[in-house]
Amino acid sequence: MRTDDATLTRLMAMSQKGDKRAYATLLFEARNWLKSYLRRRVAPGHLEDVVQEVLVSLHTKLASYDPSRPFLPWLAAIARYRWVDHLRKLSRSDDAAVETEVIAESDEPAITARLSLERLFTMLPENQARVIEMVKVEGYSIAEASQASGQSESLVKVNIHRGIKRLAAIIEKE
Repeated sequence: MRTDDATLTRLMAMSQKGDKRAYATLLFEARNWLKSYLRRRVAPGHLEDVVQEVLVSLHTKLASYDPSRPFLPWLAAIARYRWVDHLRKLSRSDDAAVETEVIAESDEPAITARLSLERLFTMLPENQARVIEMVKVEGYSIAEASQASGQSESLVKVNIHRGIKRLAAIIEKE
């Protein structure tokens, strides 16, 4: 099976209607996609745990998914939240020093930047932070961000402009 958004969206809609085969296929395909998505973000020893946490979240939020919207941006958003939760958990655990050594070899600057961004995004209204992350960090087009966020394309552009302007002011103030 080819893991494309249209197929996954259709499987998700069928799963919401109680189709167990569609749900099993969806979980299998989502698991493969998540491993690929998270492989560069999570240390190998924790990859399967984070993937499972995302799949549990997918199951928990099954009823809240809107089948008229694309599936992969929705799944990616859940994965990003679980990944950030994982990073927070690592920073609080006794294993943080060991884990930091594993991650530090290749991804330390990216993780540090991501944590800094997360802190900055908390200072913005959620609608601005969300579209900035989608377009400027994740590489979504304005149209994709519009569809995923439920904002018009014009509003996405305005929120990005205002959010970046506000972030610049916060950074200059610091």
